[in-house]
Amino acid sequence: MSEITTATPETTTVTAEATTPEATTPEATTQAIGSYTASSLRGRIDDITIIDVRTPGEFESIHVPHARNVPLDQLRGRVAEVRSLVDEGREVVLSCRTENRARQAQGLLAAAGVPSLPILEGGIVAWEAEGAPVVQGVLRWDLERQVRFTAGLLVLVSILVSLVFPPARFVAGFVGAGLVFAAVTNTCAMALLLAKLPYNRPRSG
Repeated sequence: MSEITTATPETTTVTAEATTPEATTPEATTQAIGSYTASSLRGRIDDITIIDVRTPGEFESIHVPHARNVPLDQLRGRVAEVRSLVDEGREVVLSCRTENRARQAQGLLAAAGVPSLPILEGGIVAWEAEGAPVVQGVLRWDLERQVRFTAGLLVLVSILVSLVFPPARFVAGFVGAGLVFAAVTNTCAMALLLAKLPYNRPRSG
């Protein structure tokens, strides 16, 4: 008698591999970090509002096209102006010469209840280095350069005067202490004073 063999079908188990959608990170997510690069913004200047917190004199010398000048020392009194831009749905970016004052403005606005605004990395210096378009006027020394010159001049004069009037050397020590304090607190009283000089105001007419 012949043996009948019954083939048992082989059961195959297919395990579907769970795939997690790859998170996309669009360029705009740099806003969450709090900054934009000049290269990412240069083609969008018509779609955003750049608030430049430098002095009016610095702004008049060179600025990004269509930027608004709201000097840092006036920002507390113009918070509502910035908030209205945000409420209108405008994308607002803060800028200065490098980015130090823009970061101060960012903190000041956040403390006033304005949602955290991104800054332009490297400020107008990086923007110009990128070859992005700028509006230029009469060139003036930027505020940081004025601070360095004034501090250096005070130290030099105090040392020279101390040759005939020894107590004058303490002025140099005072200037040095002021610069250390400015670095620690990321503020600069000398810059705030210099910003009020006519040199740092826009020319009338």
